[in-house]
Amino acid sequence: MTRTAPLRAALALALAACGAGGCAALTNPVSDGVPVRRLPPEVFAEPKADLKDVPLNLLRINEPGDYRLDKGDVLAVVADEVLTKENQGVPIQFNQNPNAEKPAVQGVPVPVQDDGTILLPLLDPIPVKGKTLLEVRALIVDQIVNKKQIVVKGKERVLVDLFQPRKYRVLVVREDNGGSPAISAGNYGSEVSFGGGRRGAAYSLLLEPGRNDLLQALTQTGGPPGFDAKHEIVIRRGKYDPADPSKGYVRVPTRANPARPLTFSEADITLNDGDTVNIEARDTEVFYTAGLLPAAILPVPRDRDLRVIEAIALVRGPLLNGGFNQNQFTANSVNSGLGNPNPSLVIVVRRLPNEQTVRIRVDLNEAFRDQRENIIIQPGDTVVLQERPNESFARYFTQQFRIISIGKVITGDRFNATATSSNP
Repeated sequence: MTRTAPLRAALALALAACGAGGCAALTNPVSDGVPVRRLPPEVFAEPKADLKDVPLNLLRINEPGDYRLDKGDVLAVVADEVLTKENQGVPIQFNQNPNAEKPAVQGVPVPVQDDGTILLPLLDPIPVKGKTLLEVRALIVDQIVNKKQIVVKGKERVLVDLFQPRKYRVLVVREDNGGSPAISAGNYGSEVSFGGGRRGAAYSLLLEPGRNDLLQALTQTGGPPGFDAKHEIVIRRGKYDPADPSKGYVRVPTRANPARPLTFSEADITLNDGDTVNIEARDTEVFYTAGLLPAAILPVPRDRDLRVIEAIALVRGPLLNGGFNQNQFTANSVNSGLGNPNPSLVIVVRRLPNEQTVRIRVDLNEAFRDQRENIIIQPGDTVVLQERPNESFARYFTQQFRIISIGKVITGDRFNATATSSNP
């Protein structure tokens, strides 16, 4: 028998004992993951750090321009020999709306009909839809002076003002709880929310032209979306079409990458009669831990990136400490002897949009050196920490095999002193 025979026998015995005990490093069902460097960018999450809040002034109509008439408007018109008399006083109409721009106007109330015309005595129907107040006055003067010749040119007295603007009825449905999180979790502080705070509050608004924008609707219903709301506002227009369920939906993001063009225009945030604004509450977004990490379900931060190392640290998993468990009360912070190797095999099980899963293999040691290896955790990920086979064998030998040395220190006629050492 050669000198290496006992060593080989011990190694075979160790392998047999390790395999018989069901070593997790050898029986890990997800150890065949794909290395991070070999996966396409579509598999990884977009960094949340690149997203910023969309400026609120982009959610309003910045340049409403001249007021254009439409059905529902009410004009105040002065037209001598048609509505008023030259030798009579001009009637005054007081506005009952305390928020109106003008508390009172001169003239007789004249509503704009559903067909976009106004009806005045002795005159033909005058189309006013899409026209300004000055253009409407010119049309009335033309009929009084030229077409009907009721008043001599130069003697006409015609005034046109806006008495009551039309209203756009808009429904706002808010599922958020405002500016505070519904439920916060431990060390996360106010950076995460478990969701579940749907209020189901609804508001019916009447918005004037020029103020019929998304920002005005938000202002009248509690302000911008709250902490537990999704990062988008959905505007539903028109009737539901079973043939095309997505038709009529406008999605306005509340957070976006400043380096990219906006995905909405001023026409998208302009609200029309019958529109519905929906602010949805964000669903509970969590990730899972397993393996050498405590089995747990933890929330994913809302507005910041959570990477693999941070995820392990949140559950107090072993990080460069020889696999030492910090979740149990102990008086020691290090293992005895030489200690154990650091577990470095991380598998992130991720579900793709096509309902398939991909197992991403992360080298934990490399993740401390290279940020590209320290990937971002997505909602629904399962983070599994295990030992590599060589790390498992090293730990097994360290724990199971010890070298005991005995030697004489002092030898005398009446006594002997010996010393014993145990390694590692």
